[in-house]
Amino acid sequence: MSAPRGEFTSRFGFLMAAAGSAVGLGNIWGFPTNTASNGGAAFLFAYLILAFLLAYPALMAELIIGRHARANAVTALQSLATGPGTRWFALAVGFTGIITVSFILSFYAIVSGWMIAFFFDPLARMLGMDGLAAWLTTDGSLRNSLFLILFMLLTIYIISAGVKEGIEKWASRLMPSLVVILLLLILYVFTLPGAMDGLRAYLVPDFSRLADTSLLVSAMGQAFFSLSLGVGTMLVYGSYISKRENLPVIGSLVALLDVGIAVLAGMLILPAMYVALNSGVEIFDAQGGLIAGPGLIVSVLPALFGTMGVVGVFVALAFFALMTIASLTSSISMLEVPVAYGVESLGVARRKAAIVVGSIITLISLAIVFNFDPWFDRVVTYTTEMSQPLLGLAFCVFAAWIWNRNGVLEEIRQGSPEAADGWFFRIWPFYVKFVCPLAILVVYFQ
Repeated sequence: MSAPRGEFTSRFGFLMAAAGSAVGLGNIWGFPTNTASNGGAAFLFAYLILAFLLAYPALMAELIIGRHARANAVTALQSLATGPGTRWFALAVGFTGIITVSFILSFYAIVSGWMIAFFFDPLARMLGMDGLAAWLTTDGSLRNSLFLILFMLLTIYIISAGVKEGIEKWASRLMPSLVVILLLLILYVFTLPGAMDGLRAYLVPDFSRLADTSLLVSAMGQAFFSLSLGVGTMLVYGSYISKRENLPVIGSLVALLDVGIAVLAGMLILPAMYVALNSGVEIFDAQGGLIAGPGLIVSVLPALFGTMGVVGVFVALAFFALMTIASLTSSISMLEVPVAYGVESLGVARRKAAIVVGSIITLISLAIVFNFDPWFDRVVTYTTEMSQPLLGLAFCVFAAWIWNRNGVLEEIRQGSPEAADGWFFRIWPFYVKFVCPLAILVVYFQ
């Protein structure tokens, strides 16, 4: 018999957990540079439109399936099956999602470990421990191993405590802290020379770029992937939502929070990069594009903090605390996917499931650390560029093609009796059945 399930005890707790899942390192370092490299506010405009027209309906598909089944991804999808063929399809999609999210967490833990190491760097310099500071900021197998293990221990600890005392409790603490730190950093960076140049690069539109199909594809991909779609995290979180909640409303709030924090991140990162440029730090790569990804976080911004003197120590502490929080809120949602399956389908105690699954993922991470060059990029490519889009497509197929329309409507009506007469249910089935799958395929083949 499966173990008793948890449930989010408040709308605020769910929103913080779901937004935390969506708001990760990719939002903070990827979205701003993607925007600046693709027409500034023109990209931002396209992203906002596509996030709500395409990504939001796909998000709702996962939430609705999750709350209807009140189970892990494998069991939830199998509950919608209409015969042996769709049952096997559900099994394949569910397990592929578990494997994919586990491998995503395995490389994510490595990068998140870097964030913790860079958080301790300014503390070491404050104490005059320059040798330790140099070790913390120098890439190496020992440093990477120790800090990814520390990060995974934090993730396992939170998941072990369950939905209420683990995920909801810590998300409700971490996400408000993230927003406060983000706003304070934005206000400080705006006072520095060069910040307004970065703000213009971010917000001044070049609408001629909207005719560029690569911009639209890039914005579409950013919209889908920034909401943690396709690997079952939102489905599992949806399974912990009370039947009394209005799903279309809380789904739209999650999308708003994710988009809002991504936009705020752009208001920090782009001005900070141009402040760095004003201070003599190189922010462009060999091809003339803005440095993005981990290179931005572990080279450009630390170089900027180093030019700020004593203030730079505190700014660095705040920034890497922000990055660590963003890492952790995403990692707990990833680990919950395989742990939920172990608890519910295999009858394993939550604490034991968290330790066993977390340990396996940690071992995979360590293997990547010691084989970094051939493995890291390969794991990233196979999981986020190949597997995740197809899984997103599969969830749309289940919600719109396999599950019947009346079943979907009945689930939505649980917390929204007027759902059948609202704009959401008039539009959503069409989008999930035709538009979302087509959009995902376009992103995938690009």
